[in-house]
Amino acid sequence: MRNAPSRTTGLHLPKAAPRPQRVAVVVAHPDDEILWCGGLLLSHPEWSTFVAVLCRGNDLDRSPRFREVRSSLHVQGAIGDLDDGPEQSALAQEAVEEAVLSLLPETDFDLILTHSPRGEYTRHRRHEETSQAVLSLWTRGALTTKSLWLFAYEDGHGAYLPRADKGETLLRMTLSDAISGEKHRLISEVYGFDEASWEARTAPREEAFRYFVTPSAAAGWFRDNQPS
Repeated sequence: MRNAPSRTTGLHLPKAAPRPQRVAVVVAHPDDEILWCGGLLLSHPEWSTFVAVLCRGNDLDRSPRFREVRSSLHVQGAIGDLDDGPEQSALAQEAVEEAVLSLLPETDFDLILTHSPRGEYTRHRRHEETSQAVLSLWTRGALTTKSLWLFAYEDGHGAYLPRADKGETLLRMTLSDAISGEKHRLISEVYGFDEASWEARTAPREEAFRYFVTPSAAAGWFRDNQPS
């Protein structure tokens, strides 16, 4: 068995923040869980984590790789098959919400992590739709959580690879060499992305999250941060 990598440094929760145990990660694609919060998950094997992926369930390449990644992360998970074709036609929010609820094993968590309403780079409609669906479910009480963390990255409107947002980010962590190396291994060896690929070159060494404890606070931020 592979030795557990040494943990990340630099993640400081607000004093009043609950220490999570039951965690849900809701993402659009298999590899998003590694790209945007892989270091966090590798650093917390004590969490009971479930990863819900909304797209590529019938992808004969990506779906089996997701199962292998789950094993490496020591998390549970499920993968759906929402349309993810190249045209990226808009999905009805109700369909995305139904997919989220159908994949998660329960509806109450200590922590939910998901995409930002602007995504992590310029731009991907499925990331944005996933974020909006999670917020809507939380606002209506269909999902409950003590805190919601949004992936906090930006790419200068496509000018550079995604990196931790330096603006309003509340939580930030720098990955140790061991954690960063394992994150890169999962992207390159398990998901199979070539070293020259966008995914392998992106995989941020610094991970960042925006933190909300009430749906109303999150909704206000969402209103001001819609994709342009």
